[in-house]
Amino acid sequence: MTDNSPRLTGVSPVLEVPFDPAGRVDVDSFHRVVAHVLGTGVDSVMFPGYASEFHKLTDDERVDLRDVLLATTSAHGVPAIISVPDHATVVAVRRAVDAAHAGAAAINLLPPHLLGPAPDAVRAHIGAVADAVAPLPVVLQVAPAQTGTSLDPAVVAALARRHPNLRYVKVEAVPPGPFITALGATDPALPAFVGYAGLHLPDALRRGAAGVQPGCSFTELYVAIWRHWHGGAVDEALALHTRMLPYVSYWMQGVELIVAAEKLISARRGLIDHPTCRDPARRLDAEEVTTVDRFLAEFADLLPPVR
Repeated sequence: MTDNSPRLTGVSPVLEVPFDPAGRVDVDSFHRVVAHVLGTGVDSVMFPGYASEFHKLTDDERVDLRDVLLATTSAHGVPAIISVPDHATVVAVRRAVDAAHAGAAAINLLPPHLLGPAPDAVRAHIGAVADAVAPLPVVLQVAPAQTGTSLDPAVVAALARRHPNLRYVKVEAVPPGPFITALGATDPALPAFVGYAGLHLPDALRRGAAGVQPGCSFTELYVAIWRHWHGGAVDEALALHTRMLPYVSYWMQGVELIVAAEKLISARRGLIDHPTCRDPARRLDAEEVTTVDRFLAEFADLLPPVR
């Protein structure tokens, strides 16, 4: 297996999966989401993550949507990071190898967490998947709030020494900053992507984060912040993030909450036809719907309707 992957950096949204009101996958809307996100100037995309409701997709749906994505990203020359969140090691290895052969630029690996596997079993799982796709890059996702899995920077660095294609870490520790700093001081130093909707993005940028992985319904705001910051307009980057913060901090009180909010944003903008989340799902109340509309009004200059 060869590795022709570019260095991963910058804004890398996690793509949502549109559903119709009956809960069926809306492939036409997914095409529209992919095309729009690629047109915003992102550096890569990731699928399927929590924002994709990966845990609510069938095996066939995951593969079919992955292949739609890879066909489009290949034509646009944008790297696609394919996530492997499967709990069983044998399944995760098969998924990762299949994604690599299908054309993934990298594998995002969510460590197993159901029923509290032992730390040595978690490390063995990570190593098995990394070795199976070597030399293709692996992004290790550290999301203790969602998974309960604890991997400190020293453990991650030790894994990277044993499995050199483990090259990146998606940090969703709260706060992520100290973790990012520690990764930069390990041997080898490991570039970090900050997740958690970019809630802590300014601190992550100060600490040298390689990128950010938010959702995809208002990608343009993250691209603007990234470009302001790296173009030397730090005050503009901070001002834009500060304007976003009241909204993002509320939505990030729960994964299902921000997924529902982002789906409604996407539907309001015309990215998807319906804001449906598959059950069981979080329902926005009237005030939360009003907040979404207030958000879109405030950022109308940067988030125009798509159609």
